[in-house]
Amino acid sequence: MMTRVFCMMLAMLAAPVLRAETLVFAAASLKEPLDELAEAYGDVTVSYGGSSTLARQVSFGAPADLVLLANADWMAVLQDDGFVVPESVADFAGNALVLIGPAEAGDVLLHGYGMASALGDGRLAIGLTEAVPAGIYGKAALVHLNLWEPLSWRLAEVDNVRAAMALVARKQAPLGIVYATDARVSDDVRVVARFPAAAHPPIRYVGALTVQADAQAAAFWDFVKGPDGQAVLQDVGFLPPQQGVK
Repeated sequence: MMTRVFCMMLAMLAAPVLRAETLVFAAASLKEPLDELAEAYGDVTVSYGGSSTLARQVSFGAPADLVLLANADWMAVLQDDGFVVPESVADFAGNALVLIGPAEAGDVLLHGYGMASALGDGRLAIGLTEAVPAGIYGKAALVHLNLWEPLSWRLAEVDNVRAAMALVARKQAPLGIVYATDARVSDDVRVVARFPAAAHPPIRYVGALTVQADAQAAAFWDFVKGPDGQAVLQDVGFLPPQQGVK
């Protein structure tokens, strides 16, 4: 009897795990609209993190059905390595880059000694400049504005853009570089400067179905790209996907 029960348990463990819900891996900056879209659609679970971290998790076999990243390069890695369905890859949103300070902070000039003066003895909160999309865009903007050399040694680099905002909100950093949509969700920070769009590459949110995705995941991806999904994204400040950008 024990042998029979034991064999049944082994068979259950060996059987494929069927998930009723679609699992979405999404960039941390997408939390508010994706939470709303997932609730409206139903049977969707979203896991948030830095785009580089999520891409690596997918490449290591994490069971995501849909991947929504804030950087086209990381999606290209997944596509080149065969982890996503090529024909499902698409841009679905854009964003802008801003400099934030605590709620009571004044505006900051993005040239001369403006940022250095506003930082005082503190550090500039930013996503990892070699891995996190917001950090990559932030570094590009600082380089464009000739601010990288004087400020590069004064960075507080973290693993996602929401962590950068949290440092400023808790006053552990006097300034931070985040997306415009991030600044909208916290009363503890304010935008003190806006980076010119020309100062960095276009901010592209790119999504794709993984090779294990089913029809339910594909339907949710269509929902995100469709009129209802786009309306939710743009209501919270995301920009429409740029046409013709590859």
